[in-house]
Amino acid sequence: MNKKILDILEFDQIKAQIAQSLSTSQGQNEMARLSPISDKARIQKWFDELSEFGAIVQENGPVPLSNTADLTEILRRIELDASLASQEFAKIKKALRLANETRRFFEQVVNVSFPVLGQTIDKFVDVAYLLGLLQVIDSAGALSDTASDKLYTLRQNIKKGDAEVKKILAEILSKSQSSLTESIITIRQGRPVLAVRSDSKNKIPGIVHDMSASGQTFYIEPNRVVQLNNDIAQKKIEEKNEVARILRELAEAIKPHIDDIRQNTWLIGQIDLINAKYRYQVAQKATVPLISDHKAIKLYAARHPLIDPKVVVANDLFFDQTLETIAITGPNTGGKTITLKTLGVAQLMAQSGLPILADLGSQVGIFTEIFADIGDEQSIAQSLSTFSSHMTNIVKILDQVDAKSLVLFDELGAGTDPKEGAALAISILDFLKSKHAKTLATTHYPELKAYGVESDGVENASMAFDLDNFRPTYRLVQGVPGRSNALEISRRLGLPTQILEEAAGFLTEDEHDVNVMIASLEQKNQEMTESAKQIKALEKDNELLHHDLSRALETFNRDREKELNKARQEAQDIVKVAVEEADNILKNLQEKSLLKPHEIIDAKHQLGELAPEIVDLSKNKVLKKAKAKRGLKPGVEVLVLSYNQRGNLIRLAKDGRWEVQMGLITTKLSEDEFEPIEPEETVKKTKTKAVKKTVTSNIKAQLDLRGVRYEEAQKMLDDYMDQALLANLHQITIVHGIGTGVIRDMVREYLQRSRHVKSYSYAPQNAGGSGASIVTLK
Repeated sequence: MNKKILDILEFDQIKAQIAQSLSTSQGQNEMARLSPISDKARIQKWFDELSEFGAIVQENGPVPLSNTADLTEILRRIELDASLASQEFAKIKKALRLANETRRFFEQVVNVSFPVLGQTIDKFVDVAYLLGLLQVIDSAGALSDTASDKLYTLRQNIKKGDAEVKKILAEILSKSQSSLTESIITIRQGRPVLAVRSDSKNKIPGIVHDMSASGQTFYIEPNRVVQLNNDIAQKKIEEKNEVARILRELAEAIKPHIDDIRQNTWLIGQIDLINAKYRYQVAQKATVPLISDHKAIKLYAARHPLIDPKVVVANDLFFDQTLETIAITGPNTGGKTITLKTLGVAQLMAQSGLPILADLGSQVGIFTEIFADIGDEQSIAQSLSTFSSHMTNIVKILDQVDAKSLVLFDELGAGTDPKEGAALAISILDFLKSKHAKTLATTHYPELKAYGVESDGVENASMAFDLDNFRPTYRLVQGVPGRSNALEISRRLGLPTQILEEAAGFLTEDEHDVNVMIASLEQKNQEMTESAKQIKALEKDNELLHHDLSRALETFNRDREKELNKARQEAQDIVKVAVEEADNILKNLQEKSLLKPHEIIDAKHQLGELAPEIVDLSKNKVLKKAKAKRGLKPGVEVLVLSYNQRGNLIRLAKDGRWEVQMGLITTKLSEDEFEPIEPEETVKKTKTKAVKKTVTSNIKAQLDLRGVRYEEAQKMLDDYMDQALLANLHQITIVHGIGTGVIRDMVREYLQRSRHVKSYSYAPQNAGGSGASIVTLK
């Protein structure tokens, strides 16, 4: 985009408004580089990121951004092996910590999906290692005492030496008050000294470091502390060298990761820029526009961002695909120039990925160039008149314009003879129309009114004037040419009636009819505008209501499911305790031989049915429909595959399994654990064959628990033992593996407790050894 249009439309001032919400230096850099582009996919990506960011902030709160320094020069110096101060490392640390916090914030986002913005967030590099290195830099930007053992020792010795010096000096102070001009310890030439009276300087032997201007005071370092101070000075030199060494090593450790640091700081700038856009959008009630495929522009209630929101007038502007030129005609009052600038600014902002000051549903086009000739271009230095300056600018524009251009002309053809100016204006508009460029032009020439009516792809427009209150309304009226209100205004200003009547007589009948026609069109347009406003208000209310109801319904459904699952979980916990207690009672009864094995199994299944399942209810409907298609219903006779026994379906349980009655036993089985038995007529045909077939159990004599979790293994073992008892198996093998021994110990404890186990032992070495147990049942 040419720089001139950015200057004409004051794009930098608009960016400055948005930049007020930036927090980081990186964000400031990104804002400085921001300019309009014509890549539709990239612009749409910017808009999607902004929309997703807004949804995240509304649901999860603001992103934790804070002030950070620009690291560009610091990182470059590290690459050049230059020395850095600890405060510069502190700036790196702060930026990396912010990057880490920002990444963690988005990782913890709930209830919002952000696939487009997520592509940017995923580019953050994990900098935990670098933050660990930089822990030696404290919050004040100084190198921590614990950065190295040597540094710690040196600083501790320096502190001890300073304390000893202060102790000695304090002792001298207390004993030599009469010899001192001041009872304080002061510093001269970096050494602690006492202010000694000139006539008492021999009473406190030491090194004189300074003397007062009057000569009455000598600043003396007592001999008792000279050696101590020398030792301290030596240790401070060693400390300085050690600090320099540590910082050099720190820079060397960071150097290989400079690209990662640059990546993270760039991403901080991106997030900060998006945050500033969002805050501007909220503050200014701006919106993210749609992007047209065919340069069509639809702006609803568009406002200029540099005009005070309290006084700015919002205007609709429709520039559809078939329309190539809009000519705003009428007198030089009423905001024609602002309308031009509002369109241009909206396009610049949109093509920079910024929200525009217009209502929801607004649409912008994509233009490779925007040209404008707006304002007084008179050049004294070049001795050019206003007309010449404008025409020079227009010539440059016409040389570059094409079908992907948007052209804005203010007072086209002004500054010369009206007839010639009008002819030039029409010819220029015709030329731009032949290039298929979108053009918005203002003019006060009446000839362009007819041009707008007679030419295809051209539309008249005007700025409404309130004659009742005698002031411009600054509202754009499309489809209606502007009319001069000179006679009416003059009449209200008190011009004599005789003059007004004579002036009206000079107007031709056609001119009079045109003014009447325009007045009629203005009235009809006003009525249609009011109707459209009412419809739009109703649509907006409906949209808001629909949005609120949708969110309320979503929240209600989510809360309902949470409460239902909470209730089911509580019921499950209660029943689980009851089942465990009942299980203990059954075991006690079993030990007293009051119940048979199959009765115990039946009782356990009945107790298990009491526990409610936490399931997706919608899935149950689908399951029931699928079962119905197969003809499964209560009363149907089935063959239970695991027991090779017949049973009858009783009812479909909540969890999608069927309750099956097998003699005295009732159990729950999934659909793949049984098969419907064919009708009796079919059975008769194969009766002879069936008699010859030996009935055998499908249950295997081995249970494999390897790789199964502890709780699941317990349940599998318990169910398997029930099935083995029903199948009258004499010997079974439990494969539990060796592993950590947890499953093996569980199996051994279970077998020890069971009254149905006659004996058990580990398998032979060639059959699994201690990884399997051979069990003999009673």
